Amino acid sequence: MSKLLIVGTVAFDAIETPFGKTDIILGGAATYISLSASQFGVDCGIVSVVGGDFPKEYLKKLNDRNINTDGIEIIEDGKTFFWKGKYHNDLNTRDTLITDLNVLANFNPVVPKNYLDTDYLMLGNLHPAVQMAVIKQIPIRPKLVVLDTMNFWMDNTLPELLEVIAKIDVITINDEEARQLSGEYSLVRAAQKIHLMGPKYVVIKKGEHGALLFNNGDVFFAPALPLEEVFDPTGAGDTFAGGFIGHIAKTDDISFENLKTAIVAGSNLASFCVEKFGTERMENLTQVEIQERLLQFKLLTQFNIDLR
Repeated sequence: MSKLLIVGTVAFDAIETPFGKTDIILGGAATYISLSASQFGVDCGIVSVVGGDFPKEYLKKLNDRNINTDGIEIIEDGKTFFWKGKYHNDLNTRDTLITDLNVLANFNPVVPKNYLDTDYLMLGNLHPAVQMAVIKQIPIRPKLVVLDTMNFWMDNTLPELLEVIAKIDVITINDEEARQLSGEYSLVRAAQKIHLMGPKYVVIKKGEHGALLFNNGDVFFAPALPLEEVFDPTGAGDTFAGGFIGHIAKTDDISFENLKTAIVAGSNLASFCVEKFGTERMENLTQVEIQERLLQFKLLTQFNIDLR
């Protein structure tokens, strides 16, 4: 069984959408990534930090999904990272109302000994210095290193971010971030420029319009499944990343053809995430539901055409 190490936030969220709002609930990039990746039965562990206010029952939720939480540091006299946001009616834009870094502000990650030989490394959205600290702790380079980042780090820590990008194999960012990072409007040209920064594969997420995979001239597009109702888009990108790396870790295959399938696997799981507030849908997801929806993806893109 392949080992997968996930680095990212385990946090509290408070969310408001046109369909309602929550009190403080479980959130964080590493939470969504791990809940998604765990669907593939891989040996999955998290490196993160929480405060003494973090409920033990939340850790149990992760453990119940066979997610190893030994690498989650608990600072008893500290408070857990908290994010509060409000989505607009289109659900594509949101306002951040509160961001309290709390224990995350001085986070020094420590990779557990049993994950120093990890086969796959997923660097969730975090300060590039934290991501680099994890990379440096792993003595033998994993088979695949995947990075998820965002425009905040491009705006504020670009030199450090570029150092991390130079050491990874796959970067997953949205179309706006790809354009900002590359300075190119065309996503094809943007991917070409990002390739030159280091990554062999560039994954550009387009939300409800699917995702693109680029690899040195080869391009693959996977649509997003049309849904009757999107309830809460929080964590959808992280869930996509978790499905992507989870599939790769399960199959232990880093070919372009298999990464194409991984894009579909990620899109499939992300389509579940948005159906409920927070992590609720991912916590109760079944393999039967996953397989049934994968069939919908197949039917969505399958067609016959006579090219004579």
